Amino acid sequence: MRPKLVVGNWKMNGSRANNASLLAGIVDGLGKGKGKAQAAVCVPAPYLQQCADTLAGSELAWGAQDVSVHASGAYTGEVAASMLTDFGCRYVIVGHSERRAYHGETDQQVAQKALAALNAGLTPIVCVGETLDQREAGQTNVVVNKQLSAVLELLDGDAATRIVVAYEPVWAIGTGKTATPAMAQEVHAELRSQLRARSLEAGEKVAILYGGSMKPDNAAELMAQADIDGGLIGGAALKAADFLAIIDAAKAAA
Repeated sequence: MRPKLVVGNWKMNGSRANNASLLAGIVDGLGKGKGKAQAAVCVPAPYLQQCADTLAGSELAWGAQDVSVHASGAYTGEVAASMLTDFGCRYVIVGHSERRAYHGETDQQVAQKALAALNAGLTPIVCVGETLDQREAGQTNVVVNKQLSAVLELLDGDAATRIVVAYEPVWAIGTGKTATPAMAQEVHAELRSQLRARSLEAGEKVAILYGGSMKPDNAAELMAQADIDGGLIGGAALKAADFLAIIDAAKAAA
């Protein structure tokens, strides 16, 4: 079985003092309870050094929320993949719906970012997902297939096994709406089929996370689904107790 993975996306939240308390609480609780699951936090770039200092040697991995397609040069404000590895990052989120919506990132740009991350030894968490209008128009599978295809087209067979995919129904993020476990599983199964069509190894190895407002009260039911391998967690990742409860649900489902 694929190991369960729970990743906290702090978005643009945090302070050095609050981070210290949050990280300490998560690390303290990680070793408790039965079962095994992988966990990570993806934090704003200014706090990567704090994560490197605080989390070294712990079970909690860390990563960034975006990466440049460029290796270096005159790109003010950009952060290269090699810079992220300097801070010990294991993961980087690419193509989050907020980056696509607010910064106009295209499928091709997201694919280039995923490739840049892989070339630096990072694991890109490739986000895909549909808007409410697209879902109501029956376009969910078309949209997510197109988004993932752009990435897979740039990767050789081995690289395709080294990504993580996160399905985030845009209409279920921060709106109070949540896809039912069956609805989420349907899309995850479609993504799994697409990965398997690329290579059997990718289909079996790649973790597909659910990113549509997973919380302690729905995590167990979601992660009980055959193709939901964990969660990309927003608001609930900012409270140690909530984040740990989701990790515990992942352990139980592993």
